[in-house]
Amino acid sequence: MTPIARNRAIGPVLAFALFGADQWLKGYVTGPLGIDRIGDVMDLLPIFALRYTENPGISLGMFSATSDAMRWGLVAVTGTIALIVTVWMMRERKLADIVPLALILGGALGNIRDRVQFGYVIDFADLHFGDFRPFMIFNLADAAISIGVVLLLARALLVREKPTHTADETRAETQ
Repeated sequence: MTPIARNRAIGPVLAFALFGADQWLKGYVTGPLGIDRIGDVMDLLPIFALRYTENPGISLGMFSATSDAMRWGLVAVTGTIALIVTVWMMRERKLADIVPLALILGGALGNIRDRVQFGYVIDFADLHFGDFRPFMIFNLADAAISIGVVLLLARALLVREKPTHTADETRAETQ
């Protein structure tokens, strides 16, 4: 297997592993831990609690799906985005480009499954400092999407690939 094929194989494996971990964790929180109704809370640390909530929208609760048509519209839009991310990921060659896309894809699939199954996304992770919450309540899928986007942006803004040829070599090849 070539290094590029290996990298491309890692992407879907990572995405599906993340999807599985997200679904397992949501099931564990709402099943054995019994945090399955709005308002249910389990304090784990002074700054972190498991707090059940249902998110009918997308990022930061925007575009709340208040009807079945809106719900399925969100499923269609996020499904289309997931498909685009999949194609993009499979076209990349470098693991540093594939991993962030796999994080985004795995997270998107986890949240899409929730929306299809329940009509909303289950969120439960509550990072807080007293009453200050730097993030809304989230889940593993949300965290993976956010980390993937930050990694993509950092790579796009900070990492410059070195050209394989110098300007003089390029000019000599075209003459």
